[in-house]
Amino acid sequence: MKISNSVARFVLLAGLGLGGLLTACETSKHGFPEKSMPAEDPDAAANQRKREAVSKQVATINEGKVEYLVPRNQLATAFIRLFGDGTVVDKTSIQKVQESKKDKPMYYLVGVGLRNGMYRAMALPLQSSSDNSLYLSSNAERYILTSVGCPFCSFSFEKNRIVGTNCEENSGGSRCDLVVKEYNEFFLRQ
Repeated sequence: MKISNSVARFVLLAGLGLGGLLTACETSKHGFPEKSMPAEDPDAAANQRKREAVSKQVATINEGKVEYLVPRNQLATAFIRLFGDGTVVDKTSIQKVQESKKDKPMYYLVGVGLRNGMYRAMALPLQSSSDNSLYLSSNAERYILTSVGCPFCSFSFEKNRIVGTNCEENSGGSRCDLVVKEYNEFFLRQ
């Protein structure tokens, strides 16, 4: 069987064209580097979250007084969303904690409210800068205080850090529970 030159050229050109198309198709991904974190390496996961942390300035300290940059009603709404369990926050404040005059003060953003008639509070540590600005970071811990039969609970501190709770009236079985959770989503990412 004899194939004409024109048919042979057509088959050859079609084969080269098809080969060229196949080599032009590339299976590698450019511009989207793959990131994988092994599940068994918690330090790598923590470092990744720290790099992705978002900070927002919430206040400044001016002559010893707190000047809020975020409206307090917006702070209360964010606390309510962060509790996520029906707690109604009706008071927000920034509290200064300083064990002694020589210690650097620590500031906490605090939301206080009630859930089913029981006292609740949440404290988030703030970062302070040299220009007296106070920032809340998304990698800051959440200290959640829940009353069980206690009319008023407070955080207890050691070296300006929250280490426990106190119950105002410790009358048989009443207590204040403290839960510490890593990270927060106080300010939702846009």
